Amino acid sequence: MSERVAVRKTYKLFIGGKFPRSESGRSYLVQDSNVSLASRKDARDAVVAARAAVKGWAGATAYNRGQILYRVAEMLEGRRDQFVALRASVDEVDAAIDRWVWYAGWSDKLPQVYGGANPVAGPYFNLSAPEPTGVVAVVAPESPALLGLVSVIAPAIVTGNTVVVAASPSAPLAAVTLAEVLATSDLPGGVVNILTGRLSETVPTLAAHMDVNAIDLTGVADAELAAELEVKAAENLKRVLRPAPADHDWSADPGLTRMTTLLETKTVWHPKGV
Repeated sequence: MSERVAVRKTYKLFIGGKFPRSESGRSYLVQDSNVSLASRKDARDAVVAARAAVKGWAGATAYNRGQILYRVAEMLEGRRDQFVALRASVDEVDAAIDRWVWYAGWSDKLPQVYGGANPVAGPYFNLSAPEPTGVVAVVAPESPALLGLVSVIAPAIVTGNTVVVAASPSAPLAAVTLAEVLATSDLPGGVVNILTGRLSETVPTLAAHMDVNAIDLTGVADAELAAELEVKAAENLKRVLRPAPADHDWSADPGLTRMTTLLETKTVWHPKGV
C-alpha cells in the first residue's frame, strides 16, 4: 500500500473581505502550508478595497466600532487553540485577545480625551474633534507574530481608519489566520486587508501610493529600506510612524500614541447665541 501524501493548506490573501489568490499565482512554503506571495498589483488592489471601506467605517458611530472590535475578540477567544498550534505561546494569545479588548474599549472614549472645547477670545464656541486619517499601510512586526499584529492593527482601525497590512514574510500564518477570524466577524470588508510575501515587493508600492494617507513602518528592520520608504511617503505627504526599536516592547502598556498618531484634528467655530 502506497504512503498517503497529505494535502497542504493554502493560505490566500485577504482583500476586500474576500480571499483571492495572488494575481501572480505564486506561493511559498511556511510550516508545511502554502502561503500566497503578493505582488505589486495585489498591493494596489488592497488599497482600492481599503479606500472603498473608509466612508462606511469612519462614518460608523464610535460605539458601533467598539462593539465590532469586541466581537473580534470574542472570536479570537474561541480560536485560542488554533493560534497556539501555530507556535504562539498561550501567554501571547491571551495577551493579544486582552489587547484587542483594550483597544475596543477606547473607541468611544478617545474623542473625550483627544478632543474638547477650546477657550477663545470672542463670542464663539471652538471645538476640536479627532477624525481618522484614512487609508493606513502597516508593516507588521515579525515577533511576537500575533500580539505584534494585533498591536498595530487594532489602534489603526478603532478610530475609523482602514488598513493594508504587509505581514511578516517569515511569520505569516498568524496574520492569515487572523484574517479568517476577521472575515467571519462583523467587520466590514475592506477595513483590514492582509498581504503576505516579500516586503521588498509590496511595501514600496504602498509607500509611494497616492491613495495611502499614512504608513506604519514598525516591522521594517532594515534602516536603509525604512529611509527609502520615508522618501517615497513624502511624495504625497503621508504621515509616517517609525517607532524606535526600544518602543517594540509589546508586553508594555501600549498607551495612546499609536491611536493619536493616525488621527487628524478637526476644529469647528460656532458663534454663541445662534
